[in-house]
Amino acid sequence: MALSMNWTVETLGETVDEELGSLPLDMQARFSHVVNLIETFGLSHIGSPHVRHLEGTLWEIRLAGKSGISRALYVTVKKRRVVVVRVFVKKTQKTPRREIRLAFERAKEIRE
Repeated sequence: MALSMNWTVETLGETVDEELGSLPLDMQARFSHVVNLIETFGLSHIGSPHVRHLEGTLWEIRLAGKSGISRALYVTVKKRRVVVVRVFVKKTQKTPRREIRLAFERAKEIRE
């Protein structure tokens, strides 16, 4: 049953689209699945293991597949918008600081 929350998930632009497109296919499918969950049920109804808070306004969509793990870092914007600002293959247990810094930097480009 869809709750029709009218959430939208988008990427910041071409750079993030390319990062997403470079992920293994199983992780791209996982990303699409989580995006569908968010758009169908609303972000407030989606939690672990799909999404997790990182710090400040930054959250992550957690992606796992046969080829490893990846993360799609995002921020939420007014009007129920999720904007993915960074996608990368995760190689360490902890999300690297440089990835978090880059995501915050990119988030500054978002227009309401």
